[in-house]
Amino acid sequence: MTAFIAYLAIGALAGLLAGLFGIGGGAVMVPALFLFWELLGIGGDWTVHLAVGTSLATIMGTGLASTLAHQRRAGVRWDLVLLLSPGILIGALAGPALAGWVPGLWLKRLFAAFLTLVGLHLLHPRRQDTQPRPLPGRAVLIGAGGGIGMLSALVGIGGGTLTVPFLNRHGIEMRQAVGTSAACGVTIAIAGTIGFVLSGWDRADLPPDSLGFVHWPAVLAMLAASLPAATLGARLAHHLPVATLRRLFGVLLLLIAMRLALAG
Repeated sequence: MTAFIAYLAIGALAGLLAGLFGIGGGAVMVPALFLFWELLGIGGDWTVHLAVGTSLATIMGTGLASTLAHQRRAGVRWDLVLLLSPGILIGALAGPALAGWVPGLWLKRLFAAFLTLVGLHLLHPRRQDTQPRPLPGRAVLIGAGGGIGMLSALVGIGGGTLTVPFLNRHGIEMRQAVGTSAACGVTIAIAGTIGFVLSGWDRADLPPDSLGFVHWPAVLAMLAASLPAATLGARLAHHLPVATLRRLFGVLLLLIAMRLALAG
């Protein structure tokens, strides 16, 4: 019961912050799950792999809900989704395969580096380019999708932190960049989840009800809590001092990144 309540709390926090700041839930779910499971001694040498795989499985549901919401407002550029998806699919499958060979310590440090970048972005948001670059050709988009897919799957996120700036820098209006990124994130999450199931198959020390590096009780509980919390967060964004909250959350992420980087 304690674990179930913790998963609900993590899901609610991830959804609330996603609604408030527009960041992906993986930036919250992965460190929260890792620290919780590390405290309980769950997962052994594979705790961080389990956190990443479980986060990606949860993003399958949250990403689909976000995509449908953006689609209702004509906010998804499906032509770009189709161009990016082949590379994303390959990259998101390769990421977990690579993670299966990476020691947990190094995967933890990679995620710490990712949190540092997100935290710094929250403290000092990058200004939108006044002169957007032309949209690249098919080969470049497939290559970019591959890089986005691999990096996103390695750290357990839906890729919005990477996809949105890439699209916006190439002239895609911000709302369409966000909606298109959400649709791409579903591909990342599905492929990444499959990859972490396969790379974690028959590993020792994984908790019951896990399939590979995906712990399904945590997935279901976090998904149930994150969806309504994201809606609440989006509403609160219109009434709370979001700029101040962004900075406080950015500092928190930097502290968590330091904790992960220094952990043995």
